[in-house]
Amino acid sequence: MLKIALPLVEIASSTNNYIEALVRSGALPMLGEGLRPEVCDGLLLPGGVDVDPSLYGQEKDPTTEFEQALDRLQLDTLRRFLEARKPVFGICRGHQLINVALGGTLIQDLPTAWDHKAFAGKDSVHSCESVPGTFISGLFGPSFQINSSHHQGVDRPGNGLRVAARAGDGVVEAMEHETLPVWSVQFHPERMCFQHARPDTADGSLLFSFFLEKCRS
Repeated sequence: MLKIALPLVEIASSTNNYIEALVRSGALPMLGEGLRPEVCDGLLLPGGVDVDPSLYGQEKDPTTEFEQALDRLQLDTLRRFLEARKPVFGICRGHQLINVALGGTLIQDLPTAWDHKAFAGKDSVHSCESVPGTFISGLFGPSFQINSSHHQGVDRPGNGLRVAARAGDGVVEAMEHETLPVWSVQFHPERMCFQHARPDTADGSLLFSFFLEKCRS
């Protein structure tokens, strides 16, 4: 069974969604710290708090909240997997962390944040347009519905990263690397599949199947 690293300082209840999606897709999540590419087939960087803005050369916005210990752990783990050229998949915070790790920047509070935030514990839902020829286009076609629960977004893409999808307001919803096995999405596919599948969005399980297939190859 594939072993997927899920580096976290603390295990929260929201972690269960990622664990369930990986297990039901046929993988064994490896949680905690000290996870290395030598013993794992791939790396999943999950959603969570904001990334420390000093890591991309900005002062902290009043809306930004971050955990330096989590940043250090996940950046260190990410760099190890990048050096080993092992597959990496980022979700929400993970999408943003990959961008920062590769020299990109973030928008700390989106001008259209209200279109992307969750309300009363429920994700927003909106349409997304994919870039032809990208991994996300191959999975979902030119236009598809996604969930949304964030207030920050990718500004300048990091080195080697290309935009794979955008929301109608221009927010980067997916990226892929030009040469490395790295993919990321701003939305939450773990809340769009299996017991969390919903009729108003695309099937998030396709992303987990895609990632695990890359881990097998």
